[in-house]
Amino acid sequence: MVSKRGAAMSLNCVALVVAAGRGSRSGEGIPKQYRLLAGQSALRRSLELLSGIPELKAIQVVIHPDDLEFYRDAAAGFDLPAPVFGGATRQESVLAGLMALEAADPDYVLIHDAARAFATPALIRRAIEAGRDTGAALPALPVVDTIKAVDTAGAIVRTVDRNELRAVQTPQAFAFKTLLDVHRRAQRDGRNDFSDDGALAEWAGLTVSTFPGEATNIKLTTPDDFKRAEAMLRDNLSDIRTGMGFDVHAFGPGDHVTLGGVRIPHDQGLTGHSDADVVLHALVDAILGALADGDIGAHFPPSDPQWRGASSDRFLKFAVERLKARGGIIANLDITVVSEAPKIGPNRDAMRARIAEIAGITPDRVGVKATTNEGMGFIGRREGIVAYAMATIRLPAS
Repeated sequence: MVSKRGAAMSLNCVALVVAAGRGSRSGEGIPKQYRLLAGQSALRRSLELLSGIPELKAIQVVIHPDDLEFYRDAAAGFDLPAPVFGGATRQESVLAGLMALEAADPDYVLIHDAARAFATPALIRRAIEAGRDTGAALPALPVVDTIKAVDTAGAIVRTVDRNELRAVQTPQAFAFKTLLDVHRRAQRDGRNDFSDDGALAEWAGLTVSTFPGEATNIKLTTPDDFKRAEAMLRDNLSDIRTGMGFDVHAFGPGDHVTLGGVRIPHDQGLTGHSDADVVLHALVDAILGALADGDIGAHFPPSDPQWRGASSDRFLKFAVERLKARGGIIANLDITVVSEAPKIGPNRDAMRARIAEIAGITPDRVGVKATTNEGMGFIGRREGIVAYAMATIRLPAS
């Protein structure tokens, strides 16, 4: 859920979300922080988490200038300051974010990687408490595998004592002014090669403490990481439901019909209060039915003039947002169109792609089928079109 920043906070703490990396190893050709996980990007999941923590006075995001459109989609609906453009390294990006937050005069700051989308509120609160107590603290996990040091040829040199090792995560918590001063000192010294703020703090001679991290707080980097993340999401969404939707519209004057969000040339149009897209209307009812949340007419009554001629993608987006607000995802959408004409087959893939785009899922989760009514009834007389839809959704177990 989107949460607004409160005016009065018991602790003057802010969060800095680092989202300026290119993430090329994740696959799909887009930065990993914007790649969708069950319909939501890693960045948006991180923002939802942080927005639910009332102790945070502000959330500042650092992005790459090429990602502004991606960012706007991910941050839609959040009460955030304008994003800051990052630099060539993570260290430069963090400094840019800290400088943007300086005017707010915070006491503490959490530095969090956007690609760690599965941190919990408990971890965020541990970070805030550890930062307040020590001034520099990192979430860390014991290393469970045996660790070997190797030479340049890959031959083992020695076995490292894993009891002395920890795998660190984010969010990392610091006294704000101290961290900003350390970043500026490193900039003056020409040092921009630190992999995280903990390493920078060590270089500056600060004592850095650790607090318990979370095994599920994985950093999304490779395609395998995304597969693991999808599996984690599915495991948490064990309430599986199915809803059914139905819609019918009559033909009238016109030169096209809109089906599944796709404009299809035809010698007639479909009549209705909105754009009469029977496919999207049926899908809306299917999703709302699975949620036990009324129907399209309850949320968008035909008596309301504001919906006259409205594009039905707005209705489907609304239903999807209702689902997301309950922590759910779409597992599958399946549509059957009953019509003598126009032919659905040549437009099937375009419809699947458009429905997937509106719903924030991949096309392989959308089925579009078509049949005629064998010349019988009002469909057979080419007086209208019918669409049936099924939606399978997953919700968190209650």
